[in-house]
Amino acid sequence: MDDVLTDPTTDELDRVVELLAGKRVAVLSGAGLSTDSGIPDYRGEGRVVRKPMTFQEFRSDPAKRQRYWAGSHLGWRTFAAARPNTGHRALAALEDAGIVTGVVTQNVDGLHLRAGSRRVVEIHGSMDRAVCLTCGQVFSRADLAAVLDRDNPWIDDPGIVQLQPDGDVEISDVERFRVPDCSVCGGVLKPDVVFFGEFVPAEKFREAVSIVADADALLVVGSSLTVNSGVRLVDHATRRKHPVVIVNRGATRSDRRAAAKLDAGTTETLEALAARLVPSGAAPSAAPSSGAAPAAREAPAPGRSGRIDG
Repeated sequence: MDDVLTDPTTDELDRVVELLAGKRVAVLSGAGLSTDSGIPDYRGEGRVVRKPMTFQEFRSDPAKRQRYWAGSHLGWRTFAAARPNTGHRALAALEDAGIVTGVVTQNVDGLHLRAGSRRVVEIHGSMDRAVCLTCGQVFSRADLAAVLDRDNPWIDDPGIVQLQPDGDVEISDVERFRVPDCSVCGGVLKPDVVFFGEFVPAEKFREAVSIVADADALLVVGSSLTVNSGVRLVDHATRRKHPVVIVNRGATRSDRRAAAKLDAGTTETLEALAARLVPSGAAPSAAPSSGAAPAAREAPAPGRSGRIDG
């Protein structure tokens, strides 16, 4: 690693601007980008890292699947209410200016698309959808949430949901929670996100590699690069001698491969970068986004490649 920078408001940002100016930039984003939108970072400071449920557990254990769906239903409300922050809008402005060529995101919140980014690969899926594990039918998560609310009206009773010190929730009487089956074939429904122990769809990973290969530089924002899919994309860029810039609070697995590492918040850093790189008058406003949903979303690809194993 050449440089570690600590303050996006100082002249040290010039180093990052120098690395990215005049280049086509691919972006890899992680959970740290969405914390300013109210979505917790799984590995953020002060949070207890819990062992995630694996795909094998979800598929084979009805009780664990029931508990997962109860928590996921409550979590969906946070995702549905979230709005893009200035960092998301800065990346959309950089794409509009022809600087960012595409975004590969590890996030499942859909905020890049709501912010106006057009070329987005949601490598770990999207909370906006659920999919049947038997027939492959895709369902709107908003429609499914309405069914879950109807079938589980008690979930909002006082004392049912208890907030834990680390921000997680504990649901009492979870065995009462009713999980709907697929309305087409009666199969098991799963949020259309990649679980630990599951595989990234092969087509998705090819699209992600294409975004990195088409660019001249890679900007990593808000990711500790803990999962292997992100590290592989960084390796793909470095093999092509493309400079890698990392913006993240804390260390990442690929810091040594970075031409510059900025240990700072993603929102303010991206806002500062857009102000430097985007022509005057085209940088994003700090005003809240309307959060309009995108017109179209991708269906899950059938092939799988690139195991997510932590």
